[in-house]
Amino acid sequence: MSSSDRDTRTTALQNGPVYEQPLNERMRTFLRLDFLYQQTLYHEEHEDPWSTRAAVSSLLDILAITARGDIRSEVLKELERQMTIMHEYQSRPGVDAARLNSVLSNLARLRAELLAAGALFMQRLRDSEFLNAIKHRSSIPGGTCEFDLPDYRHWLDQPFEVRSAAFADWMSTIRPLCDAVTELLWLTRQSARPRPEVATRGTFQVVFDRDTPSQLLRITLPPGTSLFPEISGSHHRCSIRFMNWIDVNQRPVQTTEDVNFLLTVCA
Repeated sequence: MSSSDRDTRTTALQNGPVYEQPLNERMRTFLRLDFLYQQTLYHEEHEDPWSTRAAVSSLLDILAITARGDIRSEVLKELERQMTIMHEYQSRPGVDAARLNSVLSNLARLRAELLAAGALFMQRLRDSEFLNAIKHRSSIPGGTCEFDLPDYRHWLDQPFEVRSAAFADWMSTIRPLCDAVTELLWLTRQSARPRPEVATRGTFQVVFDRDTPSQLLRITLPPGTSLFPEISGSHHRCSIRFMNWIDVNQRPVQTTEDVNFLLTVCA
C-alpha cells in the first residue's frame, strides 16, 4: 500500500468510534478510575436530584477502587516515568519546546499536588458516616430509597447550591489523583500513531514487542459501522474478532467480511 493510500484510509477512519483494551493491571485501573471520574463530573453539573444520586454513586465507586492497593503510588510512579520521557525529548531536534515545557510543567504540578495530598488523602471520605451509610445500602437493590435513608433523601431535597457545595468539597479530595490519571491517559494515547490494518474475514492477531512493553490497545472503526471488536489476550499478544451488531434481542455474530480499521499500540 502506498503512503498516500495509507493516509487516505487513516483520514477516513479517524472520526469513527474508538475501543480501548488495557494491557496491564495498572492501565485497567486507570481506565476504570477515569471512566468513573468523567461520569461523576458529568452528573454533578446537573441540578436534578437524580443526577446527584448518579454522581454520588460514581464517587462511591471511585472510593472502592482506590481502596484496592496503593493507587496513589502507582500514579506517582507513572508521572515520574512520563516526566523522564519528556525530558529525553528535549534533546531531540524538531521538538516543539514550548509545548513540551507546558506538558512538563503540568506533570510537575500534578505530581506536587498528589504528593501534598498525602498517603491518607482519601481517609476523610472513607470516614464520612453520611457516605458510608449510602455505600452500605447501595449493595442492596433499591437500598437507597427514602425509607431506607431518610437523611439522604433530605439532603437530595436541598437546593442545588447546597448539594453542589458538599460535592465540591468531596471532589477536592479525589481531584489530585483523578486529574493526574486523566493526564496520564492522554499522554499514553498520544504516545503512538494509528496505523491502518485489515482484519481478514473479521479476525486479526496482534503480537507486541517484548522489548517495549505496551500498555494500551486502541481500535478505531469507520463512522456509522455496525461492527464492534471483541478483544482477548495479554500483554504478549491479542486476538481481535469483529462482531456485527444486530439488535438487543439477538446475539452479535462475527462478520465474515474484511474489516478496515486503525490500530494504535500505546507504550
